[in-house]
Amino acid sequence: MNTYCGAECEQCNNKNKCKGCVNTCGSPFGGRCVAAEYIKVGGRAAYEKFKEQLKNEINTLLKAESLPVTEKLYELVGEYVNLEYTLHGGKQVKFLNDKNIYLGTQIEIADVGICYGVVADTTFILICSYGSDGSNPEIVLFKRR
Repeated sequence: MNTYCGAECEQCNNKNKCKGCVNTCGSPFGGRCVAAEYIKVGGRAAYEKFKEQLKNEINTLLKAESLPVTEKLYELVGEYVNLEYTLHGGKQVKFLNDKNIYLGTQIEIADVGICYGVVADTTFILICSYGSDGSNPEIVLFKRR
């Protein structure tokens, strides 16, 4: 497959569901892709600059929460990072779109069995905690950009 961001599609677990970045004008799963949107307008350099700025902003937030910083952000399909959170009244909600592609990473704190997930796009940053199997997710921070 031909991609905008240079992803190695043959190694992707979603290649059977993916319709291809270039073939779909940047919507391989039917939703928005932050990488494709940036690259189509400003080129690869603009996207890399955006990722670096976003990583710095995320690391500032992680430090404020006394969490380890991240070295890299990855393109992540919403289906895999769209966790279901329990609100104060017991209602279960998801905040992301399964068909979008976001930037994010996972920070594992192995000695306590907790992971922190970071998901972002051009409009928000979400930091959450969850068990190593994705169980019991809780929002640590949600910031509109």
